[in-house]
Amino acid sequence: MNNQSQKNNFLLDAFARIWAMWGIVTFIVTFLIIFLPSMLAYLFADEKKGQAYFIAVSRVWMNVWLPLIGCRLKVTGTQFFKQGENYVVVYNHNALLDVPLSAPFVPGANKTIAKASFAKVPLFGLFYKRGSILVDRKNERSRVQSFEQMKRTLLNGMHMCIYPEGTRNRTREPMKPFYDGAFKLAVDTKKAIIPCIITGTKKAMPVHKAFYLLPARLNMQFLPPVAPEGMTSKSLKEKVFGIMLEKYSAAVQ
Repeated sequence: MNNQSQKNNFLLDAFARIWAMWGIVTFIVTFLIIFLPSMLAYLFADEKKGQAYFIAVSRVWMNVWLPLIGCRLKVTGTQFFKQGENYVVVYNHNALLDVPLSAPFVPGANKTIAKASFAKVPLFGLFYKRGSILVDRKNERSRVQSFEQMKRTLLNGMHMCIYPEGTRNRTREPMKPFYDGAFKLAVDTKKAIIPCIITGTKKAMPVHKAFYLLPARLNMQFLPPVAPEGMTSKSLKEKVFGIMLEKYSAAVQ
């Protein structure tokens, strides 16, 4: 690497870390603004209506915060969500930035499976718990309870959002192998899966770089639903993985 390239990389890294600080500051400030309005969701007697309200507030928040950090988002494929139907929505997972994108831009009331440890953060924990089904992946009882809660969420007419890779993809492969949970859930509840491809977040927030953020163009592409009828959780997982791998590979070329 020549001196000019080293200088350019140094300047880029310096900017990315300054921009990450800007991202944190604007995230906190905008969160504090929407916090009280979002908490009104707890007052709804109807859980689905309360969750739909909560998601609407979250979407407003993200529509403000993402432009502030230079990350414009384009969402396509929402026409695949049919009125009166609800789905298991699955995403690829490359960066922490995927997390605030996933639920707010799904049409209608939905919940996300999420780490229980984040619920301990002051103030943010209340927000986090409202939008999530919490799970401690190291605890077998917690995993069983969260699976039953996800079933109830779907039976109550809400979507269930899941990252089947489990954690962020730190490998050189386009996607990590999927866990079974989302697909067993779809088969057990007879709910179709809507895959979603997220691109751009890997550039904005590279997984191997700490405290690093760059402006980037982000995309969420919802794909046609995959019905679980006549399939095992394993065959459904393999089919959805193949669809998402093909679409993701084409999107990042």
